Amino acid sequence: MGHGADAENTTAATARERLETVGAADVAATLQALATPSRLRILARLQEGPCAATELADAVGMEQSACSHQLRLLRNLGLVTGERRGRSVIYGLYDNHVAELLEQALHHVEHLRLGIRDTPAASEPAENAGLPR
Repeated sequence: MGHGADAENTTAATARERLETVGAADVAATLQALATPSRLRILARLQEGPCAATELADAVGMEQSACSHQLRLLRNLGLVTGERRGRSVIYGLYDNHVAELLEQALHHVEHLRLGIRDTPAASEPAENAGLPR
């Protein structure tokens, strides 16, 4: 999950240390964007591929103005991009990280619903292994 030259430092840092570097407020804003069903439906549709704003509104069952409002918010947070093509704006996911966030959230909720717990990571300290999160 490295990002270029500092990849080694990033992988060695704990999540807590990385959170301090990146900024907890910025991470919270990203997670908040995922906390609305309409935005999740938009991101899920965009995970299938880029889409014009009007087509996107129809696909997720929203009024175009409401969909445009949500797209503006998602764009400001860096979760989607918009590219003008003629009279339309074609939206897409900013990058694969956005798709991974959605997939991880879905995976977690599916596991909760089924009562499945992943085994602790090998790097997790023994005293934390198996404890509820």
